[in-house]
Amino acid sequence: MSLWPHELVKRRELIWILIQRNLKIRYKSSVLGVFWSLLGPLFLILIYSVFLGLIRVPIHLPTLVSGIIVWQFLAMCLGDSLQSILGNANLVTKASFPRVILPVSMVGANVVNFAFSFVVLLGYLLWAGTSFGVLWWLPAVVVSQIALCLGLTLIIGSVNVFFRDTEHVLSVVMLAWFFMSPVIYEPEMVMGSFPEWVHWLFFVNPMSGVLTGYRMALLGSDPVPPEMIGVSLAVCWLLLGIGLWVFRVSEPRFGDEL
Repeated sequence: MSLWPHELVKRRELIWILIQRNLKIRYKSSVLGVFWSLLGPLFLILIYSVFLGLIRVPIHLPTLVSGIIVWQFLAMCLGDSLQSILGNANLVTKASFPRVILPVSMVGANVVNFAFSFVVLLGYLLWAGTSFGVLWWLPAVVVSQIALCLGLTLIIGSVNVFFRDTEHVLSVVMLAWFFMSPVIYEPEMVMGSFPEWVHWLFFVNPMSGVLTGYRMALLGSDPVPPEMIGVSLAVCWLLLGIGLWVFRVSEPRFGDEL
């Protein structure tokens, strides 16, 4: 099955069923179920508010919270990607089953979770009296992050079928990527301390542009040159293309490895 939009539209009911299944698995035996998607970011905001207030660290709380919530969307997608293929052997081994739907539905379930978290984030920003910025950035940034998550899910899910050490490698990569991305700091810390060529290299990291784009839209942060954010968003879509290629090349061998 190809991943063209019209093909996914044809399978939309199956995709929605799998999204619901993934959500039920995540919150299985949980009393509050999907409401944890709302409570999680609320507790996150409360914990950071109390902690930063106690240690008196001069960090802009909305900047920190927005960065972590956006990062968690990526982290949850990549964590789930390890089992997107490997954990569905009963479906993958069926020749007629459109396997690409598995990573698509996995990302879709995390989009639902992120939507709940994003609503909480917006409510918090309104309560904090934050002035919104260039909101027209937001749709492009959100869609590009979803493209990034899907591309990496396709890659990691495929690679993990053949190399079971992927989980351990991913944990190290994610830790390094977290600190290389402006999650708990702003790009100005890099752009004010290094030459211009480093600025461009910094925005080759797709999450640099994604995080900066969210903050420019939601917090009215100091604008970064649009062409630098454009580089990051272009990398998001490039990784989606690479993910599609990796999945297509790997898919015929899934059945032999499971």
